[in-house]
Amino acid sequence: MTFFIAAVGSIGTQAIAGNTKHRINNVEGINEEMLSPEFWQAKLADPESEVLSANQINKLNKDLLNKNSHMIDHESLADSINHEQLSALIKSISQPATSARFFADKRLVSNDDYSRFEDNLNLKAIKSSQPIQYGLVVKRTDLRTYPTHSKIFSTADDINLDRFQETALFPAQVVAIYHQSKDRQWYFVSSYNYSAWVAKKDVAIGKKTDVLDYYHAQPYLVITGDKVFTSSNPYNPKISQQQLEMGIRLPLVEEKHKPVLLDGQNTFASHVVKYPTRSEDGELVIQPALIAKSQDISIGYLPLNRSKVIRQAFKFLGERYGWGHSFNARDCTGFVGEIYKSFGILMPRNSGQQGISQQGENIRFSSATSNQEKLKMIKQLSTGDLIYLPGHVMMYLGQVNNQPYVIHDVAGYSYYDEQGVYQKSLLNGVSVTPLIPLQLNQETSYIDRIYNLKKIK
Repeated sequence: MTFFIAAVGSIGTQAIAGNTKHRINNVEGINEEMLSPEFWQAKLADPESEVLSANQINKLNKDLLNKNSHMIDHESLADSINHEQLSALIKSISQPATSARFFADKRLVSNDDYSRFEDNLNLKAIKSSQPIQYGLVVKRTDLRTYPTHSKIFSTADDINLDRFQETALFPAQVVAIYHQSKDRQWYFVSSYNYSAWVAKKDVAIGKKTDVLDYYHAQPYLVITGDKVFTSSNPYNPKISQQQLEMGIRLPLVEEKHKPVLLDGQNTFASHVVKYPTRSEDGELVIQPALIAKSQDISIGYLPLNRSKVIRQAFKFLGERYGWGHSFNARDCTGFVGEIYKSFGILMPRNSGQQGISQQGENIRFSSATSNQEKLKMIKQLSTGDLIYLPGHVMMYLGQVNNQPYVIHDVAGYSYYDEQGVYQKSLLNGVSVTPLIPLQLNQETSYIDRIYNLKKIK
């Protein structure tokens, strides 16, 4: 459901920022107590009340996959894709920048460099009817703009944002494989919510039926920690200490089939999962792997309630911001997407795609909506609801002294201090902040640019 609100006027953001009573380092409006999930859980009127049932979540996901052009339903993909469609899809991702870019050594990216990247796209090798293959990701890996590990940046001095980094793929994730690079080291693939280039060595190819059967297998385990690792295995590095991210789903070996020993370790204190590995010739091989029962996991998806959403969000608190999942971390949309994936909810990859999606209940603002009207609607949100402005998404936590607070994965941080002086700094991590003082620049506040509120219900 979508509401459009139009009004006029503005809110005195500087004045509200000046009412701030607390500060940690240079972060206004925050004290240590606010950095604990219990602080926000205590504010919930009905913390354990179910927000959506498993059946409702399944319907939400099906509607998203069927109706959202940014999502890919692997179940319904055709057996092949024609040359024109695939070329257009690749070119929509693999495009030269329109402004200057620099390598990490500060060298300007030249036309010759782009020609080399373009040549490796191997577009001439695409068949008139290109067969689609399927695979499972075997380790955390990057999705790249071009089939290259070369990193490029907007300036010669800032190496935080690699502009060839699109997002990341995680172990056990299903991908459709469309094409191979000229150097035969990369695949162009589609996950459920993004298409780009992935290192070939990190994907194992299997039959479509086998890959999808693996994804749907019961019973299954869900990773609910920020990072969980398979147990060390000195005999098999393919399943040893593999990093698993929040929301990953792995089929379980049923108790009646569970081995007593696995590579010399007794399995009684561990879960035995079916882990995807890659053979020397690139084929999918499913192997048993151990995850200790002490790890942060759930048998099945977590039940969706506001208290658990807070708990999941705060597991990322303090993690460094990583554009496109750089730095073994995540960005603002990865942050909210992986939280909700631990409850079984799928989301589009980018903030803009999430913001315009019909998923959930949306309150959309026109350019004429006043900040007072926006703030009135923000204060009616429930914990875990999402707030969108161009290029960013935040999760609503609740109110302190009638002021809204959010948790978000954010790079820059600007505000007006109590003396009305504009301050510009960095957060570069998952942070709790008051919403109203946040500025995009000296003239524009976050609230000025908020265009959608998304209620997860």
